[in-house]
Amino acid sequence: VTNEEDFIRKLDCKPDQHLKVVSIFGNTGDGKSHTLNHTFFYGREVFKTSPAQESCTVGVWAAYDPVHKVAVIDTEGLLGATVNLSQRTRLLLKVLAISDLVIYRTHADRLHNDLFKFLGDASEAYLKHFTKELKATTARCGLDVPLSTLGPAVIIFHETVHTQLLGSDHPSEVPEKLIQDRFRKLGRFPEAFSSIHYKGTRTYNPPTDFSGLRRALEQQLENNTTRSPRHPGVIFKALKALSDRFSGEIPDDQMAHSSFFPDEYFTCSSLCLSCGAGCKNSMNHGKEGVPHEAKSRCRYSHQYDNRVFTCKACYERGNEVSVVPKTAASTDSPWMGLAKYAWSGYVIECPNCGVVYRSRQYWFGNQDPVDTVVRTEIVHVWPGTDGFLKDNNNAAQRLLDGMNFMAQSVSELSLGPTKAVTSWLTDQIAPAYWRPNSQILSCSKCAASFKDNDTKHHCRACGEGFCDSCSSRTRPVPERGWGPAPVRVCDNCYEARSSRLDVTEAQGDDEGGTLIARKVGEAVQNTLGAVVTAIDIPLGLVKDAARPAYWVPDHEILHCHSCRKEFSVKLSKHHCRACGQGFCDECSHDRRAVPSRGWDHPVRVCFNCNKKPAGTSVFVVTGKRPLC
Repeated sequence: VTNEEDFIRKLDCKPDQHLKVVSIFGNTGDGKSHTLNHTFFYGREVFKTSPAQESCTVGVWAAYDPVHKVAVIDTEGLLGATVNLSQRTRLLLKVLAISDLVIYRTHADRLHNDLFKFLGDASEAYLKHFTKELKATTARCGLDVPLSTLGPAVIIFHETVHTQLLGSDHPSEVPEKLIQDRFRKLGRFPEAFSSIHYKGTRTYNPPTDFSGLRRALEQQLENNTTRSPRHPGVIFKALKALSDRFSGEIPDDQMAHSSFFPDEYFTCSSLCLSCGAGCKNSMNHGKEGVPHEAKSRCRYSHQYDNRVFTCKACYERGNEVSVVPKTAASTDSPWMGLAKYAWSGYVIECPNCGVVYRSRQYWFGNQDPVDTVVRTEIVHVWPGTDGFLKDNNNAAQRLLDGMNFMAQSVSELSLGPTKAVTSWLTDQIAPAYWRPNSQILSCSKCAASFKDNDTKHHCRACGEGFCDSCSSRTRPVPERGWGPAPVRVCDNCYEARSSRLDVTEAQGDDEGGTLIARKVGEAVQNTLGAVVTAIDIPLGLVKDAARPAYWVPDHEILHCHSCRKEFSVKLSKHHCRACGQGFCDECSHDRRAVPSRGWDHPVRVCFNCNKKPAGTSVFVVTGKRPLC
């Protein structure tokens, strides 16, 4: 093989295919090639076999098994005495370095000492030449594991004819324990191997049964706890580095190179914060744009709220579109969105279908969105990721930002935010017989003109608008659906004691619903009014309580995350709404919407996050008043 392209072409696999490496060792004539042909290739003669006992060559042969997705390596002439011991040792070290799984094939009635000496010597040579590199790898990849777990696993495949298999005469004895005892008696310690397994088969009549070996191999190949599949190009680069290093006699000094064990050989060390499952991909998979993945399904955690919603209508049309519960639709202005949230609750908005759900749209009998408009999936929570872009994670902080945004809009609106929101809310939930606020310019009784900050009151009986002094009395208005409790009425209706409208006509089905909504809406309106007055409260008093989960706490922020300036009384801390890190004003003066975090209006972002692409819905605003 001359280069990486030649290696991939001759293996006949795709460059982006992820592979593991399985190699085989054994005495010449024990049927190594025959074993590989029947275990991986259904008996096809992929590796040439010979009836001769002698080994005519010394070398390594490779083939690709597309079923198990492994590069299978056959070794020739690596055991036995020879004058060219250095050449054999070089080849042995190369194969061990790139292998995830090693098969030792023996066709003897008993396990001879040669097997234990070979594996012991191989382990000693492996550790002698690779310990320094393995330590560097664990430090570089953040692997908090013993060095022995980084080496290949070994399966001893023992075929007998006349004798029983190891441990079969004493069922209570585990074969692997008997093998470890033999190693100790011979003074050999195979510490380089992550595990040693025994798989035996007794052949009374040919052919040999390889099914047990195949199952054992498949079980080991599925284990990605420490070593993971990698591209064939990574395997070639490792072989090339090993060949360059071992081009001559092997010296006794330790190695200084760091390319014998590429990071891609080892499994990503990240663990799911919710369920503890490990990522199955190789190290540095993030550089290739591959996200973390786990073999097992995750479990729900209230701490991380790791549910992801997808639009059910889009899913049924063949598209998977994620949706995020938010306090406001993307088309709502921040202050109007807050008003709608107080009445209609959170919304679920699909990019294709628009707003598909409002949590309090009907107040009574509103079905759960999971049962109607969305599908739910529990997904893994990986360290260092953005987590779950849920609106409820930062609802309190967005409320505070929204209050600031509302306060900034006062001059544009020409009236106080509280009055604007209350007027809108009143019209949204008003019964059909009420006069809209926008049409009420003066008191219906005294004709006093209303100013922007004056409060307008509706008579529950006639529905007209009055000032406070002309509608200060209360009485039950059951004919309008308000029940027996006293409610506000104008002076004229109080004195008349009965409605001048046709009650039967007024109490239609539609109006009954709006009256019920109005009762609930009055409580909502009071709550909203109280919330809006939070503008007058210093935001610092409630900042900690409102901090989203992904924000770094203030007490942990000592320096600007970008320019490293130390914070002081004169240098304020600001959080980037995208990444959650702390920055000075100079490093976070840009504004843009961050819809993935639930911020649909322009909010503070740092310089780096502002440079990241975020789709067509993102726009940048600079030079605005800071949001604390």
